[in-house]
Amino acid sequence: MKNLLYINKANDYAHDVGAEVWHPMVSVVHFDELGEIRHSLNKMGVYAIFVQDNFPTKPTYGMGGYDTSKGSLTAASPGQIIGKADDGHREVYHGWALLFDPEFMRGTVFEQRLADYHFFSYNVNEALHTTEGEKQVLWQLMERIRTFIRHREQTVLTDRIVQDYIVLVCDYCQLFYQRQFQTSSAQQSNLLARFQKVLNDYYKRQLQLRHGLPSVKYCASELCLSPSYFGDLVRNATGDSPTRIIQHFLIDRAKSLMIGGMSVSQVADELGFEYPQHFTRYFKKHEGMTPSKYVASMRKQ
Repeated sequence: MKNLLYINKANDYAHDVGAEVWHPMVSVVHFDELGEIRHSLNKMGVYAIFVQDNFPTKPTYGMGGYDTSKGSLTAASPGQIIGKADDGHREVYHGWALLFDPEFMRGTVFEQRLADYHFFSYNVNEALHTTEGEKQVLWQLMERIRTFIRHREQTVLTDRIVQDYIVLVCDYCQLFYQRQFQTSSAQQSNLLARFQKVLNDYYKRQLQLRHGLPSVKYCASELCLSPSYFGDLVRNATGDSPTRIIQHFLIDRAKSLMIGGMSVSQVADELGFEYPQHFTRYFKKHEGMTPSKYVASMRKQ
């Protein structure tokens, strides 16, 4: 892709926008101090968290775009593309950005918690919309990091303190995302209804004949969500994972088909299992009995 700015090190972005640098592997940028800066479409080789009042109009994140509502947080991880290609326009931005090299956090608690920091893998149309208080907390933490690295010589101990600060920023981001989940109950109810519709439509369109069983990735894609964010929303709304909900759906559908007169082999084909024995094992694992025993037990009632 042309016109990419490669952010291979944390300070590459700071150099490009004219911000000062104080640490070889950590960069904190205060946009308010920079005046007008040009757009850039950035190929990330580092982790980055942007907490801003304003973003470029119609920016890019991967293959899509993101919501530029006031007060949003966006995050990026190595390998992602984020930003807007330079079109000659210059703009003043308000807010902060924290960038850090993966190697700087190697072996720290950040690595242990990275799987929980789903915001690094979200599509940006799922960006966090911060409250004013949340935004101020993150800005203050980023300012503290910058002040610390600006006035302290780099040592093993000071690096450890900076690493702890970064983990604290990420933990706050996680906390604020959970708040967003908890305050969107209506959206969650709508999501679950749409999730159910995706599963029903999957079989109406007979996609199982080509693709087999419906997957979490497929359902998330149909709902225009990344799998990780979709999983968070579903778990927060139901206490179950999307995988578990799909399993319930398949078992319920299998029971209805068998009670309706289909054989085990026919049900396996209808659901998208490759072989009847795969369906039998699947059913027994989740119901504690074979499909045949289930049908027999229902006939005795």
